[in-house]
Amino acid sequence: MPDISRITLPSGSVYNLKDAEARSQIATLSNATHWLGTTTTVLTDGSNAAVVVVNGENVNAASGDIVSYSSKEFIFNGTVWQEFGSTGALKALAFKDNASADYTPAGSVAAPVISVATAGTTTVVNSITAVGTLPALSLTVNEENLTVAFDAGALPTKGEDTTVKTGDAAYSATAPAFTGTQATITVS
Repeated sequence: MPDISRITLPSGSVYNLKDAEARSQIATLSNATHWLGTTTTVLTDGSNAAVVVVNGENVNAASGDIVSYSSKEFIFNGTVWQEFGSTGALKALAFKDNASADYTPAGSVAAPVISVATAGTTTVVNSITAVGTLPALSLTVNEENLTVAFDAGALPTKGEDTTVKTGDAAYSATAPAFTGTQATITVS
């Protein structure tokens, strides 16, 4: 026979049916564990104390109840307490959301190999060893005579040719390569 989960009446009203068995099973699952708190009752793995003291009050232990005692966590299985965790063995890193550290691996980085594809462009320029003198004109009047004197000056003195670079060379380099050993980082 098929199961029914919803009924629609001729009036158009829709009703969902409750499933008593499913609700019972869900209720059982929602009570799988229950945190009671920190107890002052001395507990060890296998203790059968059916009553524990939490916040100064006696609490009857039920299956799935969880308490902490002396940095250890216990769950009651209906008969005995079973230790399932200890915060005493945890260090400060266990309570952090993130951590970082500096690490220098053992090994070396090979220097890149640089190659020159072209040397670039050059040109020759001349150096000057003496700058020379400028032309000069002098006019002299003596009684009614005009005397004109002209000095052509001296040209600069050329020195040795010098080659200068006018364009960059083309270079290429290989990527540096790391060579090292595998290492293990231990955090405690």
